[in-house]
Amino acid sequence: MDQRKEFISIIIPAYNESARILPSLRRLGEYLHGHFRGFELIVVNDGSSDNTEDVVVRAKKELPSIHYSGYKENKGKGYAIRQGVALSTGDIILVSDADLSTPIEEVEKLLAHYDNGYSVVIGSRGLDARSIVVRQPWWREFMGKTFNWIVRMLLLKGFKDTQCGFKLFNGNIGRELFRETTVDRFAYDVEILYLAVKAGYAIKEVPVKWLNSPDSKVRPLRDSFQMAKDLVRIRSRKNGLRRR
Repeated sequence: MDQRKEFISIIIPAYNESARILPSLRRLGEYLHGHFRGFELIVVNDGSSDNTEDVVVRAKKELPSIHYSGYKENKGKGYAIRQGVALSTGDIILVSDADLSTPIEEVEKLLAHYDNGYSVVIGSRGLDARSIVVRQPWWREFMGKTFNWIVRMLLLKGFKDTQCGFKLFNGNIGRELFRETTVDRFAYDVEILYLAVKAGYAIKEVPVKWLNSPDSKVRPLRDSFQMAKDLVRIRSRKNGLRRR
């Protein structure tokens, strides 16, 4: 890929990622250097109980493009991403998981559609099964498919996979959308897409390569219950807007 004229902000939510975030940051820096006019790696430490903060702060000496933010209490992935987006300055915003389950090179697939006029481009594991290089355990796949089915029934009919952690936004539009979000945990993806649809922005879902990490932070019972509550909140918000 030739060097692009844009400055890109990469938002990386991190919860107990001390063992794997440094290689990810190095890989991001290696790839982005020369591919964009400039870049920033915004790491938001979501109340980690390990030494994630120490690892990232030390990494800043090696990679000055890192911007670190953190707080003591674990508040959720959606909250962390909202904080990171608020700090961003990029023409383009990319949200990425700390483990790079979707390799950074896959951003080229998203950018191809961004260049064709889409303001929001989301990576997907649901459009092409061949893109899943390392699969999740069967119970997590079942949870994910069930959740996406419920999302399609209640809120968003046109998306196969709302939960892939690899999403690209026009910078100004991304900051505008995230200022409106209220969901702090894993269902943030549904809320941000719902807001983008409501605002009339062009959205594209794109199959991307994906490798499951065995060190998932998802807690099946607690997180499933919380995601169900969040869907009800988003649907209530939708119904409230209709009444007005």
